[in-house]
Amino acid sequence: MKRNSFIEGAMITTIGIVICKIIGLIYVIPFYGIIGSQGGALYGYAYSIYAIFLNLSSSGIPVAISRVVSEYNTLKYYYTKERTYKIGTYIIMGLGLTFFILLMLFAKPIASSILGDLQGGNTIEGVSFVIRIISTTLLIVPLLSVTKGYLQGHKIMAPSSISNILEQVVRVSIIVGGSFIALKVFNSSLEEAVGIAVFGATIGALVAFLYLFYKIQKNKDKLNKDEPMTRSEVQITTKDIIKKIIFYALPFVVIDLAQSAFYMVDTFTVVNTMVKLGFGNIAETTIGTITTWASKLNMIVISISTGIIISLIPNIASSYVKKDMTDVSKKINQALQILLFAILPMTIGLHFLATPTWVLFYSYDIVSISIFKIFIFQALSFSIYMLLIDIFQTMNDTKIALGTLFGSFFGKLLLNIPMMHLCKLIGIDVYYGPSMTTLLVHMVAIIFLFYKLKTKYKINYQEMRYNALKTILCVLIMVIVLKILNIFLTIDAPTRIEAFIKVGIYSFVGALVYITVAYSSRLIHHIFGENIVKMVISKIPFVKKKIKLD
Repeated sequence: MKRNSFIEGAMITTIGIVICKIIGLIYVIPFYGIIGSQGGALYGYAYSIYAIFLNLSSSGIPVAISRVVSEYNTLKYYYTKERTYKIGTYIIMGLGLTFFILLMLFAKPIASSILGDLQGGNTIEGVSFVIRIISTTLLIVPLLSVTKGYLQGHKIMAPSSISNILEQVVRVSIIVGGSFIALKVFNSSLEEAVGIAVFGATIGALVAFLYLFYKIQKNKDKLNKDEPMTRSEVQITTKDIIKKIIFYALPFVVIDLAQSAFYMVDTFTVVNTMVKLGFGNIAETTIGTITTWASKLNMIVISISTGIIISLIPNIASSYVKKDMTDVSKKINQALQILLFAILPMTIGLHFLATPTWVLFYSYDIVSISIFKIFIFQALSFSIYMLLIDIFQTMNDTKIALGTLFGSFFGKLLLNIPMMHLCKLIGIDVYYGPSMTTLLVHMVAIIFLFYKLKTKYKINYQEMRYNALKTILCVLIMVIVLKILNIFLTIDAPTRIEAFIKVGIYSFVGALVYITVAYSSRLIHHIFGENIVKMVISKIPFVKKKIKLD
């Protein structure tokens, strides 16, 4: 194991995230074919509940451990650093065990709250069964998270990224292999197959933890694990360490809980409301699409934005610490421009290719495809929304960050059901309601955050506005070309092979047109800078040779 610089760490982390998201996306093709829409809804119920309880048991603590370990390591308080890891482990294991017991005890009432009066499809017993199975993950994942935080506190990033990939590979293997064997070989029930699939998260986390435990034991000397207590460390009590962990963890706990609660609103309101409005026959297809299948496709966009955020936010932080607000403004503008440049064409492209993309990964389903055409825009709004939230957090403005998150949650909670009623009233399909609510709430929050950045921190958006308009123009030209292509090569794709070919052709043409127009208009130069553009071009032999000849 070796320590990584910030740039190395950011690259390793980003690559790890992208690989995990790709694995997490690819497996849904066979998994959907095995368990279908009803199984997908059941899987989504379990993971939605698990996500909020996982946040309750571990959110913020790994980040806090990373900060405290880094702090004590810098001071050469190696003994106290190890005490911090042990104390963090005890805290997080206690919380994990507590919430595991709560989920085991209250799985049935939770399942009843989710399904309401739904007739047919999944049952309360089936939902409570998979919730109890996935609750076992709470005994392992928090421990895994705090161990990652411990290593990251030493600025050692590679093992954590490798463990993420290892965890994902094991989990996906069990999800696909386990559910297939259960249904196709042993003719088990759908509930049992999904139960095996969600148990994959527990096994994956256990394998990843054992890998990290092995790496730590193998590198004890490098980590200074067995150093004696120094005189300066004698005065640091367990109470002091716990206080420090709580102080660092609390803001992240609240933010993660607010995010999870926001998306839990759909889980607890969509099925009940659709049943009452007379759409019980498509209620589970709708919630399965929102919580599981469409979310997987949105990860294509969000994983890239996550990598951008990880790379750029620390740079904003360093400028803010120096009180160089001119540079802060420049970097915020650059972050927003890069984000928009990368994800706007992807979002519009996936919206345009919604039908063949859905057929490629799942199968043709008009309800799911219709939802996805709107749902994909949540990837765009969420990416901008979270970048702005992270900017405020970076500048230690937790009040605005938390206020916006809680305001968004209450907005979603108050408007989700009325929006579905409104859709029925004005003749719009009810299943659009949840996505429309999310987009509306995100839009209001984004406008508010932009306003606060301008008024409180004097951020100037002139450059961003100019390049945003050019980005939109480039995307518009891309769409026009794709529309023309659609005249000669229809976008409809009844089979997976045909969908694969058409998604490939349209993606290639769209990307080529977008990049060509962006380069010709010098949009790329304005956003990334001349040096970056020249460096990238120098890596492409054909382009480099052509430019020299010209």
